Amino acid sequence: MPSTPGTQATTTEPSAVEALEHPVDPAGVTAEPGEALAATPEAQSPDAEGPDAEGPDGQKPARSHRQRPTSEAFRQLMSSGWAPTADEPPARAAAAPYAAARRAAISALFPGERLVLPAGPLKTRSNDTDYRFRAHSAFAHLTGLGGEREPDAVLVLDPRAPSPEGGSAEEAAVVAGHDAVLLFRPRTPRTSEEFFADSRYGEFWVGPRPSLADLEAELGMAARDIAELDDLLAAGGAPLRVVPDADPALAARVGELRSAAGASDEAGAEADDELVVALSELRLVKDEHEVAQMRLAVEASARGFEDVVRSLPRALAHERGERVVEGAFATRAREEGNGLGYETIAAAGEHACTLHWTRNDGPVRAGELVLLDAGVELDSLYTADVTRTIPVDGRFTDVQRRVYEAVLEAADAAFAVVRPGILFRDVHDAAMRVIAARLEEWGLLGVSLEESLSQEGGQHRRWMVHGTCHHLGLDVHDCAQARREMYLDGVLEPGMVFTIEPGLYFKGEDELVPAEYRGIGVRIEDDVVVTADGCENLSGMLPRRSTDVEAWMASLRD
Repeated sequence: MPSTPGTQATTTEPSAVEALEHPVDPAGVTAEPGEALAATPEAQSPDAEGPDAEGPDGQKPARSHRQRPTSEAFRQLMSSGWAPTADEPPARAAAAPYAAARRAAISALFPGERLVLPAGPLKTRSNDTDYRFRAHSAFAHLTGLGGEREPDAVLVLDPRAPSPEGGSAEEAAVVAGHDAVLLFRPRTPRTSEEFFADSRYGEFWVGPRPSLADLEAELGMAARDIAELDDLLAAGGAPLRVVPDADPALAARVGELRSAAGASDEAGAEADDELVVALSELRLVKDEHEVAQMRLAVEASARGFEDVVRSLPRALAHERGERVVEGAFATRAREEGNGLGYETIAAAGEHACTLHWTRNDGPVRAGELVLLDAGVELDSLYTADVTRTIPVDGRFTDVQRRVYEAVLEAADAAFAVVRPGILFRDVHDAAMRVIAARLEEWGLLGVSLEESLSQEGGQHRRWMVHGTCHHLGLDVHDCAQARREMYLDGVLEPGMVFTIEPGLYFKGEDELVPAEYRGIGVRIEDDVVVTADGCENLSGMLPRRSTDVEAWMASLRD
């Protein structure tokens, strides 16, 4: 996916702060919008109270679509007759030791301080329905929790208490670290009203939930009830830092506690920003578990690209063929992973010249190209990001092939320079020199090659305005908060994972190019990991050369 400045979504939805006290009302349901138990016969009767009826205590009436059983008999029935909950703890997660090492690394940067990393709350999609939950990437990185698990959970790295005087150097080193505590809403007994009446946490509504002991066994860290969060945060003696965009309500509470301790808002914001930068830079080099996850994400994505090729005949026959292409890949993403790593770009014809075309509502026509930029996100939340540009008919026209081969040549030039010790920006520069040279050869630059490549020039960027590379991992544009000297001007190291994705885009209304080029957009994107002496193309199982693409498509259509 083309590089773009990353932003984090904010929300006003209930967060860990509200989760500290999440009451169930006397009728046996929570007070949140949209929550309703199955209707009892009396609630379904024509004589049931209408939407404007006032409650017995004069309070605001319930929403008209809620049908609330109120009898004690119902509550008694729902709280009994259930089989015991299995007590066998889950196995230790494969990510647990790696997450522990990451926590130790971030702890070492902020000795004596309390670090607060929220998973984040649910986000409203519309009215009273939510998007699928996805934890904040920093939280997932340091806990190993993925999938759609534990909204409102909070990881707290709490500084260890001072050791007695006269302790050994080894004891002092241990004390300098942090104790990791995961706070979340654990399951309650099936005899409780939460079990059947709370549509946010109740197992009757959302399925089995872990106990404190379950997550301790799975993640290898202490787990506590979210109700203890405020006491933990308010405990004196340690400055607070929080990831502010993960849970704005919790960040505001941290701000209140810092103000009460005499810290200014400006100092708090600066402290939080330093934490966010450090967490982002911690992900610049992937450990072996992360690289393995990236391999799996790319492999699943490659199967999704095969599904797309098979879907092209149906896409051709559909007025919104791009949606057919998008849907074919999305099905694979949900079957094999958590879902999509980002919104799929399924751009046919001239739509391929719109860099972030995600409406995907156009037709797929014979004789044109389809640019598919897509990635499967695994349950671990690691995502691939791959692009292939393929001919709808299975064969490139001469002009399409000319543009495609120029982009491929630029990609190959970028691959050739990747090795430890070079600057990240060097990879982009290698690709750009090829792009500019081909545009000059075609008579499109209007200036010399060297002038276009100079800082004062840049004319070639009209036809490729995005960067060639971006880091990849838990986020499609991973490590986006890292400092410039660590990212664009950073030195490549083994274990770094990023994209190589040059392109050329000739919009249909571009009067600076010959008519034969207009409406052609090509991007080739691969995911690479830096090795000891070069790089490995993780997405190399997908064909890149034009003749190989044609042969691959033919094999899938037989």
